[in-house]
This record gives sequence, C-alpha cells and structure tokens, in this order.
Amino acid sequence: MSDNKQDKQHPKFFNPSRLIVNVVVCVIGAIIGLELLTRVGVTPNTSIIGALIAILLSYIPLKLFSNYKDLHNQTLLQTSISGATFSAANGLLVPIAIPFVLGMPDLIPMMLFGAALAIITDATILYCSFGSNVFPATGTWPAGIATAQALKAASTKGKSALYLLFGLVVGAAGKFIGFATDLIGISWIANVFAIAALGIGLIVRGYSNELFGIDIMEVYLPHGVMIGAGIVALFQIIQLVIKNQQLAETDKGLSRSRFTMNKVLISGFTAYLCIALCLALVSGIYTDMSAKQLAGWILFAAFAAIVSELIVGISAMFSGWFPSVATALIFLVLGMLLGFPTEALAILVGFTVATGPSFSDMAYDLKTGWIIRGEGEDDAFEMAGRKQQYFAELFSFAIAIGVVALVYQHYFTQGLLPPAAKVYAATINAGTDGDIAIELIKWALLGGFIQFIGGTSKQIGVLFATGLLISSPTSGIVIAVGLIIRWWVVKKYQQEGQEKLYIIGAGLIAGSALYSFFSSTLKLNK
Repeated sequence: MSDNKQDKQHPKFFNPSRLIVNVVVCVIGAIIGLELLTRVGVTPNTSIIGALIAILLSYIPLKLFSNYKDLHNQTLLQTSISGATFSAANGLLVPIAIPFVLGMPDLIPMMLFGAALAIITDATILYCSFGSNVFPATGTWPAGIATAQALKAASTKGKSALYLLFGLVVGAAGKFIGFATDLIGISWIANVFAIAALGIGLIVRGYSNELFGIDIMEVYLPHGVMIGAGIVALFQIIQLVIKNQQLAETDKGLSRSRFTMNKVLISGFTAYLCIALCLALVSGIYTDMSAKQLAGWILFAAFAAIVSELIVGISAMFSGWFPSVATALIFLVLGMLLGFPTEALAILVGFTVATGPSFSDMAYDLKTGWIIRGEGEDDAFEMAGRKQQYFAELFSFAIAIGVVALVYQHYFTQGLLPPAAKVYAATINAGTDGDIAIELIKWALLGGFIQFIGGTSKQIGVLFATGLLISSPTSGIVIAVGLIIRWWVVKKYQQEGQEKLYIIGAGLIAGSALYSFFSSTLKLNK
C-alpha cells in the first residue's frame, strides 16, 4: 500500500479470499448473540471480541490469513462479527419472541420480515448520518474508541500500548471481583455532563424509596421523563438539521452536510412508513382496526421507530449505553393509551425495539474505523473505508437473518426467550388506563425541561431518563467515583492526564468486555 494519499486504496470487504472467514465469523457471532441473550440474559460488546479474533488470525502463518495483518481488514472483520451478534439477538430474536409469548405464533414470520427490514434501514440511516453535526465522527462512542485502541495496541509498541494493556488487565480483574470497571472507563471518556446525568438517574432510581418514599416506577416517572426528554431531543435534532449554516469542509469529523441529514431523516421516516404499512397489511392486524385507526397506527409506528433510534443513538454516542428496550417500552405504553388492539401492539413494540441496537453498534464500528483510518485526515480514504464497513454490516445482517430463521423454533420450544420479550408481553396483558396518561404528561414536562436546559451538546435529559429506567444504583455510584478521579487527575496533570485517562479508560472497557464475554460463554455449559 502506497504512502501517497492519492494512491491509497482501502481493502474491499467482498474479497473471495476472505469470504469463507467472513461467513464463519458471522455465523459464530449470530449464535453467540442468541445463546447469551436467551441463556444468560445479556449480549456483551462483541466489537472487542471481533478485534481479538482478527488479531489472532493475523498471527496464523498461513497465506489465507496474511491479509489480516492489515488494520483495515481487521476492522472489517470485527465489524461483521459485531453486526451479526447484535442484529441476531437484539434486532431479530427479541421482536419475534414477543408474539410467541403472547400466544400468536402466526405473527412470527411477518415480525421477522419487519425486523429484518428495520435493522437494514437502521444501519443505512446511521451510515448516511455518521459524520454529520447530529452524529459526528468526533463524538465519543466509547466502545468504538476501546476497540480501535485494542487494534492499534496490537500493532504498535510504546507507552500508549502499555497504558492500554494496564487498563485491559485492571478491567478484567475488576469485573472478576464484581466491580464495574467498564463504567469507570466510560466515565473517563464520555461527555462529563451526559455521563453525570446518567449516574444521577441510576442513583435516583435505585434509592427512590429512601429518597422520596415511593417507587418511581409505580408513578411512571422514568417513562414520562424519557417521553418529555425524547420529544425535546427530537426538536433539537431537527433544529440542528435545518439550521441556516453550512458545515465547513475542513471541519474535522463532519463529512455530511445538513442537506444530506434532511434527506436522511425524511427518507428514513418514509422507509419506516412503508415497512409499517407492509406489516399492517401482511400480518392482518388491519382487520381489527378502522381505516382511521390503521392510518394512526402506521404513522405512530414509523414515528416510534425513527425517534427510538435517534434517542438510542444519542445515548450511545454520549455515554456508551443504548436504552432500546426502555424506549420501546415507552412507545408500547403510549400505543396502549391510544387504544391499539393486542396484535397491533405486539407488532408495534417488536418493530420499535428492532431499531436502535444496530444503529448504535454500527456507530461504534464506524468510530473504530474512523480512528484506524487516521481520524478523517484523508476524506476519500475515510469515505471508502466507511462504505466497506457498511457492506460488512449488511453482509452480517444477511447471515444473522438466515441463522435466526433456522433456529428460533429450537429456542422457543425449549422456553429459551429473551427477558425483554416477557416484559413487553406482561405489559400488554396488564393493560392501562387514563390515570397513567396523566402521570406520563406530568413527568414528561419535567423531562422536557431538563433536556431543554441541558442543550443539544449535553443531552442530560435523555441520559437522566435512561438512568431512571435502569435498576442499578451501584452503577451510578461507580460513575460518580470515576468522575471524581477524572476531575482530580485533570486538575493536577491537565491535558496530559486526560490523555492518559483516555487510553487507560479504553483498556478498562475492553478488559471488562473480554471478561464478560468469556465468563458468559463459559456459563452456557451449565
């Protein structure tokens, strides 16, 4: 490969010599995702695992694997296995498990079809919007940074590699003793205001009885706050898109104009409208609704899909968390308040939860690639590499769809179901009433106000609501400890200290992810 930027060509994903390897790792990734989600209840970050596999392949002294010594080929491989894992588990299996739990197995084929279209649309919207002022390449995307640092450390030597290795060891050791070292790492990398809001939300949710004398979930406070924050966040995103200014071509990390973002959002919403219409017609749910209610359901489903993925994407960019399950639950409650029938609600929540995971996962992968490719120094090379990662993602989706279609009955007949599907089914069966609507509106005003005062660059409303929806107060305390350490180090060592925390933090995330993956995999034997 030439050092001259004009002669530099990015490796192609669809290379015959690597096709078999790509198929194998995608099948393995999809199966890993399904097994861990149904048997352990979690889907750990497999971007790091993909990077590790790529690094190991590069050490095998065979011609078949010689190409994997190239960092760009390693990036493409980790993109494909990561895409297969998350799409199979979170994007496909969760949606089709919902009608099964509700006793509607006849809806499963159509739900799989709709979820497949949703994850493809999801990734396409991210691909077209990554590098915009809404989702800039310079955004945090913590998991992407961790993966890139792992790949770079394996190919270079020096102090940075030692700092990363130290973080890897400490991250894995901390996870082994039950300490959330990954959250420490995220708190050192993520936006300070956003991650602080997440931590406060986690603490408030965990100790709401002690603080307020009530369980905030019983009064739908987290749901309402997320609705209000999400609505304001949506208007903030629209404001960014239509703002009367052009992005300078020299702005680092901004490779999409506001006109492109206009087109992306309109095209994405139109695509979701078409998918919702197909789902309504093919599944037969239109027979239980009037023409007016059907039109309302189609519009609401498309709106829920695109808003959910934007909220999930914002959360993932600023904090490394993507609350796709929680946002889908909120739109499910809203759909219930609108009076949609049970079958329509099952399709609605399945469609909504399918959007978000692939969006966030692909963003992490593109962040990794952006760093590996030189952080936008060569625009043409960056865009070429980004396109190849998009191809890798679509390829992994195709493999994941095939795997899920072949094996889902095996899981369901054994009672192996994603926990989220059971939550959605229980919510639908419980029903709702007008009193809940009043609670949601009340708390939505609070959420909207918090998001508004935080502004677009901090997203504290969305992150605070994310914390409120998760029952893990110790995680909030760990984030607080991490932020205190970050404040002390930066105060004492200035920029040099922040740079070291950045690298060690990436190591903590990577080490924690590696330990979680292998420990969860070992549990499958039980």
